[in-house]
Amino acid sequence: MTSETSSFDQPLDTAYYTADADVSTETLVAAPEQPSWGVVLREMLETVILALAIFFLLRTVVIQNFRVEGSSMEPNFHDGQFLFINKLAYRLGEAQRGDVIVFRYPNDPSRDFIKRIIGLPGETVEMRSGQILVDNQLIADLAIVNPAGYTFGPVTVGPGEFFVLGDNRPNSSDSHSWGNLPADLVIGKVVLSYWPPSDWGLVRHGMADPGYHPEDS
Repeated sequence: MTSETSSFDQPLDTAYYTADADVSTETLVAAPEQPSWGVVLREMLETVILALAIFFLLRTVVIQNFRVEGSSMEPNFHDGQFLFINKLAYRLGEAQRGDVIVFRYPNDPSRDFIKRIIGLPGETVEMRSGQILVDNQLIADLAIVNPAGYTFGPVTVGPGEFFVLGDNRPNSSDSHSWGNLPADLVIGKVVLSYWPPSDWGLVRHGMADPGYHPEDS
């Protein structure tokens, strides 16, 4: 009997086998995961808290804003004007004649005043008919002021003290009426006027005009 071998019994030659059906290969790329609203809100909250912490740190240690009340510094600083004060100015440097400072009023520390430094520690200050003498030498006003005709002194400025006057001399409560200012009551030096916009600018040492812009000099 002759044996027959069916074609189905032959081994499959895989080297020459091609599937009839097309085989397509696809690479699946995962879509980026979208952050949840909870994560977004948490990040926003952390940013706000950090910004507030920096702001309060600067305000507590370095910078403080101040609103001028009254007319004692006219014609240079006006009622309702807003200023920035450098609270580190006299920790990093020495006070100079002509500096405009904000301080706690000696007779009521709950109130803040703004005046100009005229006399420094160790100096003798006197006013004769509105003219200022320091150590018996006549000095010119370092700013445009409303002059006063009164006579005062002489008085010696002690260690750790300043003699301060308002620019509106006839209408200012200052050292000529309540004495020298203890230096430990000084809050800081006025460095910038920021409101109203017409008065925006740096406040220069010895200069009354707050509308000073470095690019203009």
